Amino acid sequence: MSPLALALWLANIVLDTGGQLAFKAAAGDPAAGDGMARWRYMLTRRWLWLGVACYVGEFLAWIAFLSLLPLSRAILLGAINIVAVMLAGRLLFGERLTRLRVAGMLLVTLGVAIVGLGE
Repeated sequence: MSPLALALWLANIVLDTGGQLAFKAAAGDPAAGDGMARWRYMLTRRWLWLGVACYVGEFLAWIAFLSLLPLSRAILLGAINIVAVMLAGRLLFGERLTRLRVAGMLLVTLGVAIVGLGE
C-alpha cells in the first residue's frame, strides 16, 4: 500500500471512530429527555456536530482511498473500524467486551492483516 493510501486509511479509521464516539456522547447524554425534546437538545450539543464533521471528513478520505485501491480490498481494510470503535467504546464509555466480542475483534483484525499484506 502506498504511503498516501496508508495515510487515507488511517484518516478513515480516526474519523469514523471519532464520529461514532461523538454521536454516542450526544445520544447518551442523560439530560436530553425524551421524544422531540431529546432531538432538539441533541441539535444544540457540540458532540453531534463534531460527529457530523468527522463523517464529512471520513467521506472525503474514503472517496480518496477508493480512488487508490480496488473496492474489494478497500472495504475489507475498512472493516478495522469495527475494532477501533469497540475498543474506544470500552475505554471511553466503559462498554463491555465479552469473550465472543474479543474473539470477533481478533478475527476481524486477522482478516484485515491478511488483506493488507496481500496484493
